[in-house]
Formats: sequence, C-alpha cells, structure tokens
Amino acid sequence: MFIRRLKECKKFTAGDQCVLRELLHPAKAGLSLRYSLAYAQVKPGKTTVRHSLKTSEVYYILEGAGIMYIDNEQKKVFPDSVIYIPPEVVQCIKNTGKKMLKFLCIVDPAWRAVDETVLD
Repeated sequence: MFIRRLKECKKFTAGDQCVLRELLHPAKAGLSLRYSLAYAQVKPGKTTVRHSLKTSEVYYILEGAGIMYIDNEQKKVFPDSVIYIPPEVVQCIKNTGKKMLKFLCIVDPAWRAVDETVLD
C-alpha cells in the first residue's frame, strides 16, 4: 500500500515559478503510473511564468481565486474549478485573491523537464 502525505513531499520552485510538491510520479514513487500529481501554490498577486507542455495537464483549484490563461483565452477560476490544458498550448495562472492560490496538477503522461518550455 502506498500512502504519502503532503508535508512529506519536498517543496521546490518549478520552471514557471510556482511552488510545487510532487505527490506522485512514476519515476520517483516506483509505481506503475502513466501520470504525475503535484500540489501547487501561487502567492497573492503573482502570476506563473508563461509555459507550455508537450503533454496534457489538468488543474483542480482547492483554495483561492485566479485567472487561467490558455493561449488567447482567459477565465476566472475558483475552488472546485477543473481546468483542462491541452498539449502544446501557452499557459499561466494568476492569483487574483488575497490568500494563497492552491491547486492540484495532473500531467499525463507524467511530467518530464524535457517536455516543458518556459517562455518568459
């Protein structure tokens, strides 16, 4: 049985400048997974750096409010919002609230540095 708690996962700053904790990754957890799962945080007033992935991604907003930018579209997001991000699109998210924006990120197939292009 595999169980991991958030506080057991090391914090790091991703290429897009959000703070991540990787919960599940097949290369690191030794599990037979196709996807990776991370917990992300963006500080109030901050926007992640525009970037794209060769793979698809899903965000699930846990806390806070923001604006999601995908290519030339933008929409407000709130807790319980699910955002599908297709492969190869330019994306970033802005925290428009007064508290930390917290969300889960699922990347399928699993995130790899070579699949990400940071634009700014």
